[in-house]
Amino acid sequence: MRLLVLGGTVFLSRAVAEAAVRRGHDVTCACRGASGSLPDGVRHVVLDRSTTGAGAVLDDGFDAVVDVARDPAWVRSSVAATPSAHHVLVSTINVYPDTSTPGGGPSALSLHEPLHDVPDEGEAEAEAYGALKVGCELAVGAAASSWVVRPGLIVGPGDGSQRYPWWVRRLVDAAPGEEVLAPGHPDDPVQVIDVRDLAEWLVDGAEQRRTGVVDGVGPVVGRGEALAAIARGVGADVRWTRVDQDTLLAHDVAPWAGPRSLPLWLPLPQYAGLMAHDPEPARAAGLRTRPPEQTAADTAAWLATQPDPSPPEGLTREEERALLAALT
Repeated sequence: MRLLVLGGTVFLSRAVAEAAVRRGHDVTCACRGASGSLPDGVRHVVLDRSTTGAGAVLDDGFDAVVDVARDPAWVRSSVAATPSAHHVLVSTINVYPDTSTPGGGPSALSLHEPLHDVPDEGEAEAEAYGALKVGCELAVGAAASSWVVRPGLIVGPGDGSQRYPWWVRRLVDAAPGEEVLAPGHPDDPVQVIDVRDLAEWLVDGAEQRRTGVVDGVGPVVGRGEALAAIARGVGADVRWTRVDQDTLLAHDVAPWAGPRSLPLWLPLPQYAGLMAHDPEPARAAGLRTRPPEQTAADTAAWLATQPDPSPPEGLTREEERALLAALT
């Protein structure tokens, strides 16, 4: 298979290129090449999608295309340049405005009204992310065939965010028997997918020319088990102190990401569905997920090769200690 990966230097697009090369496919990565190195075994076509249309450097000789774009204009351009290829578009569960309903998915949830172009400079592009991805989904429909995959939180080696990696770092650094703050209730849902499992599945879909729309999500587990699996994966033996969400909010602890936050925690009930999408359609379509302990161990090994994030996000150790002391 001649596979075009639009991207290829970081995280998911890189993992897709690596997976396809391992299977013996002829892989081309079209990107600037400025965000990182490309995997061994791929051909690089220089393409800056912010300034150049895909048709200037691409032809219609590819069997399949994998695209992670968030700009509908980029998708329109790549589909126009490769109209006969099978297009696999990586969208997002952020296309659904409803974040409170557990068990959601394409057949149960409505979508944001689409945005077909990125907002002008100065407008809140981050808030428009879901609507832009809906625009990308509509744009990919012009291809001969397409498969739209909507992942949730993607984790694993190469994760440049400070959400899942924050917990891996925290537990790697924990002393034996150390007290660690655990947010919310242990049964609160957590749903992540290892980037390598998602990438392998995307290559499956390209090979098999899957069509339709599916949420690319892993199993739902309680936060207590999710954190325990990370601890087991990195060999940490800690004492968990559970702190309910009302207490966390009263002490100005932020959810999800950012300064003074606890990642993987979202207030309920307004976000009860964000990490609890129905995983069965993806599993039925062949998605297989590795043990969470392996994801944690491999993420820890990757983080050991990386500099500490600057500026750091999440609760600092001092903030965590002060909060725990205030609650005793």
